[in-house]
Amino acid sequence: MTTTYEMVIGLEVHAQLKTKTKLFCGCSTHFGDAVNTHVCPVCLGMPGSLPVLNKRAVEMAVIAGKALNCDIQETSVFARKNYFYPDLPKGYQISQFELPLCLGGHLDIVVDDQIKRIGITRIHMEEDAGKLLHQGSGAIAGSTHSLVDLNRACTPLIEIVSEPDIRSAAEARAYVESLRIILRTIGVNDGNLEEGSMRVDVNLSLRPSGTSKFGTRTEVKNVNSFRSIERAIASEFARQKEILDAGGVVIQQTRNYHDDTQTTTALRDKEEAHDYRYFPDPDLLPLVLSKLQLQDILANFPELPEQIRHRYLGLVLTDSDVVVLLEDMTMRAYFEACLKVSGVVPAKEICKWVVGDLNAFLKDRPEGFASTMATPEKFVGLLALLVAGTISGKMMKDLLQKMIETGQNADVLLTQSGGAQVSDASELIPVIEKVLAANPDVVEKIKSGKSQSAEFLMGQVMKETRGKAKPDLVRQIIAEVISKY
Repeated sequence: MTTTYEMVIGLEVHAQLKTKTKLFCGCSTHFGDAVNTHVCPVCLGMPGSLPVLNKRAVEMAVIAGKALNCDIQETSVFARKNYFYPDLPKGYQISQFELPLCLGGHLDIVVDDQIKRIGITRIHMEEDAGKLLHQGSGAIAGSTHSLVDLNRACTPLIEIVSEPDIRSAAEARAYVESLRIILRTIGVNDGNLEEGSMRVDVNLSLRPSGTSKFGTRTEVKNVNSFRSIERAIASEFARQKEILDAGGVVIQQTRNYHDDTQTTTALRDKEEAHDYRYFPDPDLLPLVLSKLQLQDILANFPELPEQIRHRYLGLVLTDSDVVVLLEDMTMRAYFEACLKVSGVVPAKEICKWVVGDLNAFLKDRPEGFASTMATPEKFVGLLALLVAGTISGKMMKDLLQKMIETGQNADVLLTQSGGAQVSDASELIPVIEKVLAANPDVVEKIKSGKSQSAEFLMGQVMKETRGKAKPDLVRQIIAEVISKY
């Protein structure tokens, strides 16, 4: 009889806090700079150096805890997690263990149109380690030797530990995607998995379906993409199932995932907490936050993604538009700035152009939405001309591109283009009659029922008027004139 198994998954998500400096020193956290240029005696663990806690990192961790429905602890303690690794110069990591900052939260996810609540055990603060640069190979396997870059050492992290409530790769992906959107929206993490500012450890075990006792779990370390999360889970599930089906025993291990082969390999036996010899860091006092301090930190608590979504749907935006705006922080900031000066321009119209043509125009420009010369005020001013019927959609595109390039106001661009769209029938009829006379074959096709051919005539009229003819009026006049033939 074949045994069917249920996955039991818990995730540990390490999210780098968006501070300018490290957790216990003043070194920069900027990504991508020359190796070992953002280091000092504190993050190198030099004798006699003392850590000083980054206040902004604490504030961001509190905000993240609140966003994930945790109980913020007024007293938490930093501990030393002792282990040896080449990119950990102190020989220990400063983390939190018995008394973390946040306890008992949850995150609701949607999979197959069903809402599921995933419990969050804890959120604790800790410093990051450095990074090993493997030489001669893209991974440790096959490399000749490794170099150490300590720029990342002491960078502030929060580790978000879920309950083992996840039962599929799809749920795991949905959880991390939802978590990423929340952390980006509240401004505490940039969500860049590829750069390592968000990394996922997958704890997975199997148990026979219908049973409640947990199996032996393995931990797959540092998975850094949504696709890899799903693939790593599928791979590890298949590996453990094969062992159990053969009557074997799963060994508690820490494992690496290899995306090229979609397999996991053993890294080391899985440690228990006592192996790390945790003890309170003697250089750091307990972190004590009074009720008044917590109130101050949370006084301007940011709007959460679900709140933004409801507000946007109330502005008649589509679900797909909401997804795009939530995903792109700079685009959403630009859209919000436009809403503040929208005047008579509907939010739906602003969104249509921001998500569509403006986004397309800015995609290849390094400044993007963050610093385009088409400021929200100027952009909305141009949209107001479109809404009023002063310019056509074709003119809007042309003038918008010029606005991006020059930064000129809408009225200046309109004057330079030769003025507003032509909406006077008496001006358009001679142009349309000229186009019809030049294309008798197309006229015959329309008369025979091929109405789509009118779009060709429409294009010719727009060409004659340099895109200024009012489209709806042109279509109406073409139909009226041809009906008289």
